This record gives sequence, structure tokens and C-alpha cells, in this order.
Amino acid sequence: MPATLPKSFRLDGRVALITGAYRGLGFAIARGLAEAGATVVLNGRKPDELQRAAATLVAEGHNADVEAFDVVDRDAILAGVNAVIARHGAIDILVNNAGIQRRGPLQDFPAKDWDDIIATNLTAPFVVSQAVLPGMIARKCGKIVHIASLMSELARPSVVPYTAAKGALNSAAKSLALEV
Repeated sequence: MPATLPKSFRLDGRVALITGAYRGLGFAIARGLAEAGATVVLNGRKPDELQRAAATLVAEGHNADVEAFDVVDRDAILAGVNAVIARHGAIDILVNNAGIQRRGPLQDFPAKDWDDIIATNLTAPFVVSQAVLPGMIARKCGKIVHIASLMSELARPSVVPYTAAKGALNSAAKSLALEV
């Protein structure tokens, strides 16, 4: 457990929804927010994995909950966000972490893979943000974090769709910050 945080860095009483949170970077982000005092709500498509991840955090003494939904399903997003708000009263922090990567030469890249990458890495953060924004705007308080990639600024062969999605996500984050 890290050293005690100064009060100004504490997140006690805050609720954080983290997409793609049952393992990897998403789980590490959830753990960090929980260690700062937030109640974390882990999201993903695998309920059993989410429950195991949340149980780990609870065993460490943190407040953790789960809300399983697919971030590429607009109806499921709205239902999931509403369920979290019904249980916890608000979503104060959103971390759009869910993402996918598929590689291949552009000239042979399957249209379905392009669509999946754009849906998960760009459209999903937009739609989940839209779902949580009304409450944040009404409370005049909230944080939205988009997890992008160094590939949003750099180029590398075989990842054109991924770099396009993450680059657009970076631009969307800047515009969102100015708008709200």
C-alpha cells in the first residue's frame, strides 16, 4: 500500500467507473483510484473476471463494485451507467480504458477489424462519456480520462487503424475539455 496521500489527492466519497478494468492497465488504474479512496466500479464484458478482480480489491480493503456491459453496445452503455448511478448516486470519474488492437498490412486489413477497432477505441469512449456527462454537468464536477497510446502521436507499420482511432481520441479529449 502506498504512503498516505495528502488530503488534496484523496478521492474519498468519489465513484470511479473504469472500462476494461478486470486486468492489465485498467485493473492497475482501478487499484490506484481505490487506494486514493474512491469506490471503483470495474467494467468489462466478462462478469466472472470482473467479480474476481473486484474481490481482489475488496480483500485489499477497498470499495469495489462491477458493472458488466460491452462498450460497443449503446443500449448496454446507457443501462450500465444508469445502474451504477442507481447504486452509487453518481459517477464522479470516468476512465475510458477499454481498447483493442489488431495488426495487419493496410492493403489487406479486414473491414470488420477496422470497424471493431474504431468502435472500441474511439466510439465507445465518446458514447460512455455522453452517458456520464449529464450528471457531471449538473453537479459542476467530474473527471473524464481517455486512455490513448503513444501510437496516437507516432507511426508504425501494421497498426494504421489503431493509430487513427487513438489519434482521434486524443483530439476528442482536447475538444471535450474545452467544451465542458
